[in-house]
Amino acid sequence: MNKKRMTFLVSAIFFALCLVVTNSVLGAKWTMKIGHLGSVEDEDHVSSLFVKNYVEGNSRGQIAVEVYPAAQLGNFRQQLESVALGTQEVTITTCGGAANLWPEIQVTDIPYIFPNDRVTEYVYDGWFTEKLREHCMKTYPTLRLIHVSNTGGWRCFVTKNKLIRTPKDLKGVKMRVIESDLQVNLVRGLGGNPTVVPWGELYTAFKTGVVEGTKNGITDVVNAKFHEMLKYITLDNHAYMAAFWWINDDFINSMPPEMQRIVLDAFYHLKGITRNRVLAQGLEAFEVWRKAGGKVYVPTPSEKAEFIKGAEIARKWYIDKYGRKWVDLLEKAVQDAEKKVQEDNAIVLKKF
Repeated sequence: MNKKRMTFLVSAIFFALCLVVTNSVLGAKWTMKIGHLGSVEDEDHVSSLFVKNYVEGNSRGQIAVEVYPAAQLGNFRQQLESVALGTQEVTITTCGGAANLWPEIQVTDIPYIFPNDRVTEYVYDGWFTEKLREHCMKTYPTLRLIHVSNTGGWRCFVTKNKLIRTPKDLKGVKMRVIESDLQVNLVRGLGGNPTVVPWGELYTAFKTGVVEGTKNGITDVVNAKFHEMLKYITLDNHAYMAAFWWINDDFINSMPPEMQRIVLDAFYHLKGITRNRVLAQGLEAFEVWRKAGGKVYVPTPSEKAEFIKGAEIARKWYIDKYGRKWVDLLEKAVQDAEKKVQEDNAIVLKKF
């Protein structure tokens, strides 16, 4: 779906939902503040606006939704703590953001643990997320994980000076990473030189040569104008950029079942909107990337195997630090999801 069609579809949904509102949200019984770190063009913001229109429309104005983008309510940790305290009702974090409170959640960022989008979505829509929800609420009973969507596609290696075909090509490359031991160990294990640089300083870091590459999805790269300096992207897909949505448990439980259903329905639909938008934006970003002269490389199966082998150091770091429990659970969830995909495919291809 191209950008114009996507924009038209989202706009039509918003307009239709707005028509449903018969009561002014000024007289709302509940107010739900959604805060996130993304820009107003980001899929997190589009999803938040969908929730606003869906909830306000279907609740007939009984629930008012306020959306605060661009870190207006603070960073990941600050917003999570605000939701836990009840001064904010909803927020979204990455794995790194959630790891501030639950470091074990970094298991979802172990390199190459997820094979593709479809399997990953089955995992996050299934029992594994229920296990995560239970684990998180044991330490923060007022922080309830609603759903897991996507925020930016897959992390890949994007470089300025040379194409990365195998881990050997990463040797000595100054690769930007977030402040995460898992990410540092991944780049180091593949032979690169991990360098922590905040997102807001990354454009300048490329221009001045502080770093020569980064680990990001194509959409983030193009939106940040990094394609003006970076020339190569290697689609090794080492990490799925999950988006964890959190709600204050006291808030959702203060509502009668009918209102709870409306809120939960909104976040259920949000998953599909966010995931599909990420895929659509990725296609558009690749067009921009290629027009700017950027090169795209997909590793061969043998080359991918070299990346996976080199990344074992990151997996080992996690197990040494937090044990095998969550690794075993996630690997089992991936196996279950792969089996489910095969079963679904078999139904579609069934001979009559």
